Amino acid sequence: MEGKHYTKKNIFITIIQIIFIICIICSSIYIIKWIIENKKTKEISTKIEDAVTIMQVDTEEKEEEYNIDFEKLQELNKDVCAWIKVKNTEIEYPIVKTTDNDYYIKHSLDKTRNSAGWPFMDYKNKLDGTDKNIVIYGHNRKDRSMFGSLDTTLKEEWYLNEDNLEIIFITKNGKETYEVFSNYQVLNEDYYITTNFKDNEFTKFIKTIKNRSIHNYRVELSENDSILTLSTCANNNKYRMVLHAKKK
Repeated sequence: MEGKHYTKKNIFITIIQIIFIICIICSSIYIIKWIIENKKTKEISTKIEDAVTIMQVDTEEKEEEYNIDFEKLQELNKDVCAWIKVKNTEIEYPIVKTTDNDYYIKHSLDKTRNSAGWPFMDYKNKLDGTDKNIVIYGHNRKDRSMFGSLDTTLKEEWYLNEDNLEIIFITKNGKETYEVFSNYQVLNEDYYITTNFKDNEFTKFIKTIKNRSIHNYRVELSENDSILTLSTCANNNKYRMVLHAKKK
């Protein structure tokens, strides 16, 4: 009996050891993959820098002028449709748009598979001047890349600084600025990413998302306004971090 008990005990220990080794191997593969993908993303970011020129216009007011060479960016990827910067975050990227909201979840700017994905615009947006809600998505990366720094906007030191509340959004048609009016964290849902509205739906929509905000920005909105929405996941995809801004 003792021999059998000893054998069973050995088998149990061996199984635990095998499981432990498998876990280590899987974790190592994940880490190596993450490092390789991050390296690739940084290489792409270097190429992007060649297409973006930032000039200091007013040092005291910290005003900058941005010159985006869309032709050069579209040589990297014809899906590039815009460029965005959120002040005092790491969010400063060309934005892509394709025929669905799935492709750039798992593909980088150069269209290679990459779990970091790339910030992309909702495929339902048109960029023809009729969009009431331009929605842009990005992954919440641990290294703060993509939209990993969107959580910065939920901190008092960010949203109480008025210099941060102007988002720069540039397309081939020119530069636009958006004024932040709401930011919050919400359970995963589809409401705030609505892009098409009927009758008075937009009035109700902007009232709802404004009331969700963690801070009152005292920005007036109306049916005639159009807005920009930034979205990323949080808490293992259970929540969404959201920021809304009104076109000035």
